[in-house]
Order: sequence, then C-alpha cells, then structure tokens
Amino acid sequence: MFKRTLVTFVALCSLTAMAPAALAAGETHVMLTTSAGNIELALDSQKAPVSTKNFIDYVNSGYYNNTVFHRVIPGFMVQGGGFTADMQQKTTNAPIKNEADNGLRNLRGTISMARTADKDSATSQFFLNVADNAFLDHGQRDFGYAVFGKIVKGMDVVDKISQVPTGNVGPYQNVPSKPYRDPVGQSAAINHPSRSLAGGRPAFPS
Repeated sequence: MFKRTLVTFVALCSLTAMAPAALAAGETHVMLTTSAGNIELALDSQKAPVSTKNFIDYVNSGYYNNTVFHRVIPGFMVQGGGFTADMQQKTTNAPIKNEADNGLRNLRGTISMARTADKDSATSQFFLNVADNAFLDHGQRDFGYAVFGKIVKGMDVVDKISQVPTGNVGPYQNVPSKPYRDPVGQSAAINHPSRSLAGGRPAFPS
C-alpha cells in the first residue's frame, strides 16, 4: 500500500557536492525522494543546457515545494512540476527554447520538458517516460519534446507511480486520485559537480 505522499516531492535549496569522477562529463544528478522510494536523475547539461539550467533553477528556488505529479498515464508517462495538490497551477518563469533537436530520444526512463502546442512554451513542467515514446521525438510529428536527462535509479518507483488510480478534477484528466496527491515534506536535492494524436495514442504532455 502506498503512503499518502506517493506522488509528491519538495525541492531543497542546498547543493551537495559529488565527487567529479563519479559523474559523466556534463551530468548533474538530482535525487527525487518520494514515499514510494527515491528517483535519481542524471541531467545532460551538454546536450540540453537550456532545459537542464531551467530545471535546476526551479529546484534551487524552491518552486517545486509541495507540487505533485498531477498527470499519470500507465504505459506512457508521469508528469509533474506545475500544480499543487488542490490542482492550482503555479506561476512560472518565462518559457524556454525547445531543445528537442539535441539527439536525445524519448525512451523509457528519460525525463523531458512538457509544453503546449507552441514548441517553445516549456516552463516548469516535466514528464518521466515509462515507455519508449518515439512519437514525441524531434521530427516524428512536429518539433518534438526535449529530453534533458535520464533516470539512473528508481525506475521501479516511477512504474509504481504510473499505476496509481486517476480521474478527472475539473478540466484536468488523468489526475491521481486522493490520497495520492496530498503534499507532505518529501524532497529533491541536487548533486552538482565542478494535444491528441491520431490512432488512439495518448495526448502530448502539455
């Protein structure tokens, strides 16, 4: 049985140094701590410098405190980074450039920027791919969705989250049902070295 804080994370402002030899060049590691377990991300600042900096800036500012994974679709992805538990959308920083043409693909276990139909509209929201979603890649249908990192530990946790009960909340679909979006103090810490598709496919993350 999952605890009540399953799909919640809170960002910590402190940085914890990691031995440079432990990370590949250009990587920044982020640990998401949830009641289902830890999810460790390796962000690719060489291939996705804009997206990586954007994510780190939100983490360090405390923006993600008490936000939830607000959209969960089994066999597709889990999305978070913009809503509180009562489904109030937070104010964001300015949108960033879409880096979907960086050569990284939306494979199972990657993290990507969510956006609207405007290709350069990504702000704070991101999603974790739980399947190989090639149709989200650059040039498959449109400019694509920018991958900026991968899950290095905790894919089993993401799979658990992808299976929680969901429903509709106002205009929002695929929202984890309570008690799965009650926010409590979980954490995300950085280790920083020196819309709908044809054929019944799920909607794009937006």
